[in-house]
Amino acid sequence: MKLGTTHYIDCAHFLPGHPKCGQLHGHTYKIEVVIEGDNKDGMVIDFGDMKKAVNQVLDDYDHKSLNDFLDFPSVENICEMLHSRLAEKIDFKFTIRVWEGDGKWAEL
Repeated sequence: MKLGTTHYIDCAHFLPGHPKCGQLHGHTYKIEVVIEGDNKDGMVIDFGDMKKAVNQVLDDYDHKSLNDFLDFPSVENICEMLHSRLAEKIDFKFTIRVWEGDGKWAEL
């Protein structure tokens, strides 16, 4: 069974050397986390526990410059960073999708 939560963070970044995105700018990132697990005793995981784990990771980046964490904060690299951090908190197989504005995303 799959369960998911959706979260939002606002961050600034720039992509060094990129002709358009090389200037400091910001995005509202939508982060979707989908876990997979067995329905045991009527629940795979409590949504409150799942949201708490995800928010513990995302709070480190909300309203900050992603360049403080990554040399090249593309949506692909942001997705990999968040996946790695979240893997330390969630004991389920999961997928994370990071949306950079509308219509653009990376998934791992």
